[in-house]
Amino acid sequence: MKRAVLWLLAIAVTAALTLAVFFPASWLAALVEKQTAGRLTLGDPQGTLWSGSAFIGGAASHSGAITPLLPGRFSWKISPLVLVGSVNMDLENPDALTQPLHVTGSWKEWQLSPGALKLPADGLAGLGAPLNTLAFSGAMQLSWTSLQLALVDRNVVINGQTTLQMQDMSSRLVPIRPLGSYQVAMDWRGQQAGLTVSTVKGPLLLRGSGNINHGRFQFSGQAEAAEGYEATLGSLLNLLGQRRNISGKNVIALEFR
Repeated sequence: MKRAVLWLLAIAVTAALTLAVFFPASWLAALVEKQTAGRLTLGDPQGTLWSGSAFIGGAASHSGAITPLLPGRFSWKISPLVLVGSVNMDLENPDALTQPLHVTGSWKEWQLSPGALKLPADGLAGLGAPLNTLAFSGAMQLSWTSLQLALVDRNVVINGQTTLQMQDMSSRLVPIRPLGSYQVAMDWRGQQAGLTVSTVKGPLLLRGSGNINHGRFQFSGQAEAAEGYEATLGSLLNLLGQRRNISGKNVIALEFR
């Protein structure tokens, strides 16, 4: 009897280990969708939980189709120690990441190695008017030196500094290409972040500051044309905000609330 129990226990342990080794990647997709309340999902997951790949998409449409939010496919390797609460993961995507990303932590807290993520410029349209009308194009990249993330009540909180670089931005509304390059520096503290916008180069000059508070975006700044570009950029500036005379100069007040 004792020998039979030991054999059954050995079979059960072997079966459990075999199942764990071959956890399908689709299980990870279901976990991501659950933890983000359906806001994110993994499209076309392939491989296993420990070594697989997928693209990152938003919520599925009524037809079940998933639209990629970022270019390329992300491939991952996860240590089995995650089963006991220790996360150790390597993430790669040459189309979206400038270098492989290393993630460590626990089930609900993660530390990201320094890196940068390439972002599609058309995502700015999601911030609403007037950005959706301007239809900006260009190269955008979000970089960080040290970043900590945590999941609190199904909300992701962030601590650290990130920098959004917007290179050679253009708009379909004006023939000047590019309009300029800009930098957005963000200091994250939980679900809040202070941000500043500055112009690196270009005829369209932007500057200002604001904050992100629990997903709500507020910004106050100014836009103006560099000397010699006032007439060419006049119609675009009128779309951005209201004209004001500050210190003898005509500028556009940028207000997003």
